[in-house]
Amino acid sequence: MKLVRLLMLLGAFSFSGCANQSELLDGLEDIAGQAIGQSNGALSIADISAGLKQALTIGSGQVVSQLGQRGGYNSDPLIRIPLPTALIRAREVASKVGLQGSFDSLETRINQAAEQAAPKARSLFVNSIRQMTLDDARGILQGPDDAATRFFERTMGGPLSDAMRPIIDNSLSQVGAVRSFQQLLASYRQIPLAPPVEADLTAHVLEKGMSGLWYYIAEEEKAIRTNPVKRTTELLQRVFGGAAQ
Repeated sequence: MKLVRLLMLLGAFSFSGCANQSELLDGLEDIAGQAIGQSNGALSIADISAGLKQALTIGSGQVVSQLGQRGGYNSDPLIRIPLPTALIRAREVASKVGLQGSFDSLETRINQAAEQAAPKARSLFVNSIRQMTLDDARGILQGPDDAATRFFERTMGGPLSDAMRPIIDNSLSQVGAVRSFQQLLASYRQIPLAPPVEADLTAHVLEKGMSGLWYYIAEEEKAIRTNPVKRTTELLQRVFGGAAQ
């Protein structure tokens, strides 16, 4: 396949000496040009790297915009954040004395907090994309449909969690989730023989919110790789149109 020849040349270029790189680069550009069905305007290594970065920037931007809008989490059954397990059990107890509505309200508020925090991740994605190397780009191009998503998780999962924790904390306060949680616990503890409840709302929203983020990043990546309609720029059409052959 033309794509296999292209990727083999990419690997050879990365590990070859300076005396051979000019010849390999010429070969790479020739194969890349054939792969995208163009008679002129070959696809260079720089084009491949730039195309991947552009795809990741567009895809991650669309995802954080989607999740950051009203209902981005709360109205999406695939990623809606449930209450922590301890609170789900407590809701069953509380429902017997008419307190279930307070738990339902809290669940809505924690999803609203995730929606409010999501757009803050945009700059973190952009910074991670900028640091992507040729080796990263080659691995992503050769990899499965979610290779870029796994790259994101590996390179920015920890920093993203650290950066998002105070943002989630603040969002939970702003949407009234913290106050609602405190009021709910005060009422719940009045129930005779009610089991104790401990829950870290911030950690829970952070974990589930990021899971939803990674889910849709992977979906967007797959769409760009497989659906020509999603390749909204000429560069994306050249890079991923060639890779699809």
